[in-house]
Parts: sequence; C-alpha cells; structure tokens
Amino acid sequence: MDANHILLVEDDKAIREGVEIFLRGQGYQVFLAADGVEGLEILQKEEIHLAIVDIMMPRMDGITMVIRLREKYDFPVIFLSAKSEEVDKIMGLNMGADDYITKPFTPMELLARVNSQLRRYRRFLERLQSHENRVESGVYRIGGLELHEETVEVFVDGVAVKLTPMEFKILALLMKHSGRVFSAEEIYERVWNERAINTDTVMVHVRNIREKIEVNPRTPKYLKVVWGVGYKIEKQA
Repeated sequence: MDANHILLVEDDKAIREGVEIFLRGQGYQVFLAADGVEGLEILQKEEIHLAIVDIMMPRMDGITMVIRLREKYDFPVIFLSAKSEEVDKIMGLNMGADDYITKPFTPMELLARVNSQLRRYRRFLERLQSHENRVESGVYRIGGLELHEETVEVFVDGVAVKLTPMEFKILALLMKHSGRVFSAEEIYERVWNERAINTDTVMVHVRNIREKIEVNPRTPKYLKVVWGVGYKIEKQA
C-alpha cells in the first residue's frame, strides 16, 4: 500500500483543516467530509485505507456512518469525540471502530494512532494475500497456477493441464501447504499412504509435474527444489 488515503469526517472546520494540514505534511492523501453523509459519498468514489470519524455530527453521526461502512469495508476506523466517558468509548469500539481519541488531542498522538492502525491493516492484507490460493472451497490458486480439488483439474494461466492421478495428488499436497518444504519421504508417505522405501518415484513425478506446469522447467516459477531438504510450491509466484 504505497499511497495511504485517509478519510477525515469532522463537522468542526478548524479541526478538519488543522488535521488535514498535519496529515498532508506527513505524506498522507486526505479526503474531507463534514458529516457521515458526505463521508459515505466519498467512500463510493475513492479508495480509502483509514477513516478518522467524529462521533457527534449533523445529518448523520459517526456511529451510524461506521455501521454502514462496516457492511462493505474493513479498513481501520478511529473515532473522535469530545466525550471522555468510558461508556462512549466502549460503544464506539463495539460499533466497529478500531481506536478512539478524545478531544482535545495533540497532532503527534493522532499520528501515532494512525500509523499504528495502518501497520495492523497492512499485516491483515498481507495475511489475506498469503491465503489467496484458497479463495473458495477446494480451489487453490498461486499466481497463474490453479488447482480444483473436486473436479481434479489443473490450469496454468487459464489453460488446462493434464496430470496423472499421482501427479495431481503431489501437486495438491504442495499447493495446500504452499511455502512449506516436504521431503521426498514425506511426500511418498502422504500420497502413497505407505512407508517410504524408495523415493526415486517422487523425483520422477516432480520432474513430470514441472514439465507440465512450468514455462521453463529449468528455472521453475512454482515448484522449487530446496537442495538437501525436499520440494515446495512457492507461496507467491
């Protein structure tokens, strides 16, 4: 996430403009709204990575706005409020906010909260991306490599690839645990369901799989050898 877009929803013009100037000075792109209605309109037009939302506003208050945005968006939300009572803080967090700042606040305090929430959001997105190969039940995707467990199909860049039953089982095992290195013995025992005595057949099957799924088997993009350890499918290709 190179350019961080922040939505600031605040009915107090002085606070709105002051926070905007400070955040822009820190390299953020800031979108301004004076109430919840304007805030939701901006969300329909712009990609937002974090929202700072005042609770008490005309037309549509912050809590109502956040309830509505949470129906569609998962980026972090920081509530602003002039109230310091614990009950208001808990209510705001229960309604979908990730953090809460009581007015008056210092710019550095706000910046620290913004940076912290954006770091958490980045980690959340990275975890989603690392599990991108499991976007639906029984379907595993890594880059242009796609395996359908239920229909026993494999595609590379949208083109069907024909694998033998054993090749399919080996590829499925590696794709389900992308990033993990499996020894030839473990692959044999998991796929053939018997104790590994001679694992040469695993090496042959791996070579055949590479010939079918790799553009250049000599410099594989997906199925990698970890010398002296075993085989793995890269998490991201």
